[in-house]
Amino acid sequence: MLTAMTKDPYRVIDKNLDISSLPTYPVDAELSGSFFKSELKKYTKELGELQHQLFAEDRQSLLVIFQAMDAAGKDSTIRAVMRGVNPAGCEVYSFKKPSSRELDHDFLWRTTRSMPERGRIGVFNRSYYEETLVVRVHTDYLKAQRLPALPDDLEHLWQERFESINDLERHMTRNGTTIVKFWLNVSKDEQKRRFLSRLDEPHKHWKFSAADVKERAYWDDYMHAYQEMLRATSTGYAPWYTIPADNKKYMRMVVAKVMVETLRRMNPQYPKVQAAEREKFAAMRQQLETESIERSA
Repeated sequence: MLTAMTKDPYRVIDKNLDISSLPTYPVDAELSGSFFKSELKKYTKELGELQHQLFAEDRQSLLVIFQAMDAAGKDSTIRAVMRGVNPAGCEVYSFKKPSSRELDHDFLWRTTRSMPERGRIGVFNRSYYEETLVVRVHTDYLKAQRLPALPDDLEHLWQERFESINDLERHMTRNGTTIVKFWLNVSKDEQKRRFLSRLDEPHKHWKFSAADVKERAYWDDYMHAYQEMLRATSTGYAPWYTIPADNKKYMRMVVAKVMVETLRRMNPQYPKVQAAEREKFAAMRQQLETESIERSA
């Protein structure tokens, strides 16, 4: 049985992936919401400890990418999973509509500028993958990019972008950045329920956009774009995980679990102090203890 408690159940490894076969609801039906919540708490605690080691080591970094349809829960998942992480060692970027300056560069420029420094966790709420998703669904957006030329068959463009992304991610991993990518897989029915909830509850009105509802008309086009993206860019060095998103507690637990397991494999270590430095510590300790005695005398 497929279960989030087993190793890498949602990792994409099939280049012929059928997106319609992927679960949007927990397959661990026998487990309760309280269990998901307690597991999340356990993982967020360990995540905080591992991030502290990563920050102290200052040799590696972790890039976490979230992609999803609207209302899948990207913001709340990032907030819930990262709550135990020291803000000094984590940076979250949300990429919206590109600016005129960003459009004057290649499609990878604006996100590459925000890659995490050594010792830090970088979180991308949407990313360069939008250039193979929303732009693929709405090809008129390409006009604003003023590309030198477009192929007669746009399929070639998307394949070229997949190649560029894979090359970038391979380069990043070679230089110390581990990459893990989450597609939060919400069903169309659950998205509708969440949109209605935003309309029913005044404190959620700020989350609602008429454009979000308009995009539902392109649902099948988006699913095709996601399927092609997952097939082409889930690699051994930068894997995709398709996380069921109809139950938020379950989704957050699984995301936290995958992040913790990723950091465990990275195995960050506290820097070791050389013998010469340890000898200095003894002298410093003596100085501090003498200072304490003198002050009390």
